[in-house]
Amino acid sequence: MKILVTGAAGFIGFFTSKSLLEKGHTVVGLDNINDYYDINLKYARLGELGIDRTNAEKFNQICLSDKFDGRFSFIRLDLDDRDNLPKLFLKEKFDVVCNLAAQAGVRYSLENPDAYIDSNIVGFLNILECCRHNKIKHLVYASSSSVYGLNKKMPFNTTDNVDNPVSLYAATKKSNELMAHTYSHLYGFPTTGLRFFTVYGPWGRPDMAMFLFTKAILNGDPIKVFNHGKLERDFTYIDDITEGVVRIIEKDTSERVANNELYKIYNIGNNSSVKLLDFIEEIEKSLGIEAIRNNLPMQPGDVEKTWANVTDLIKDYDYKPNTPIAEGVDKFVSWYKEFYNIPTSTS
Repeated sequence: MKILVTGAAGFIGFFTSKSLLEKGHTVVGLDNINDYYDINLKYARLGELGIDRTNAEKFNQICLSDKFDGRFSFIRLDLDDRDNLPKLFLKEKFDVVCNLAAQAGVRYSLENPDAYIDSNIVGFLNILECCRHNKIKHLVYASSSSVYGLNKKMPFNTTDNVDNPVSLYAATKKSNELMAHTYSHLYGFPTTGLRFFTVYGPWGRPDMAMFLFTKAILNGDPIKVFNHGKLERDFTYIDDITEGVVRIIEKDTSERVANNELYKIYNIGNNSSVKLLDFIEEIEKSLGIEAIRNNLPMQPGDVEKTWANVTDLIKDYDYKPNTPIAEGVDKFVSWYKEFYNIPTSTS
């Protein structure tokens, strides 16, 4: 298949693109390379996919990879570019679209709300419009566990009410699900939303706990432990996430269309909840260094606990994320030390 992956320079988008290419698909990656976090990390991910940084820095220019037999190309483009995004769809004639581009981060949405409307609402509308007018066979898109907001019932189930978001980021993701439902209903193409649960692993985002804790501990700086450590998360390793996303992309949707099951939502998580303090201890073990902990109150927009019910994912795709925390943490720490040239004697 020919697949558009938006957010291809991002964490999940990079791994998804790589996996699809390794399975023989043709992929066009799209990203605007914004400076929400270190752009050097984004360009380094693209470099792993064979994209030259000098070419990738130019807007609205297709650049070809020197890997994967010419099956990967990249374009720097904003999703809210109403002129050039439709032209890309018209030219490339995609079979499937995997929309992983978004302005991420719960806490940042408190400081810069406009970025979330531009990317997550306007950008997603443009994606839907392009899918509608170009006969896309399947739209797979990123939602988030944050849509569950203040829900207390555990584990979170896709049938639960999600009318209580506690951040603008969560509200935009809930909006994406509603918009996708509308377009599936009106225009008859399948859409699948994926509620990701606290993804971590090599090449991860610098604003996430795994990255922040590792960096601080290695530098001898205190780590910020919110809600005095009384938090739990369904930490999910990147390989598990990617495997689930790719299985959904690859599966034929003709049966769903025949049964009029056009709109689907799935949780993708590790199917368990891990205490934040246990997560920190695993990082300490892997690094061989004890963290200096700065206990702080709960942050605005945060929730105490997440836990995914992935029964539907198992039933429909015969797949269940299962990487143990200790294994995932060790892999991240190894990558971090190699990427930032930190001597192994540190551990």
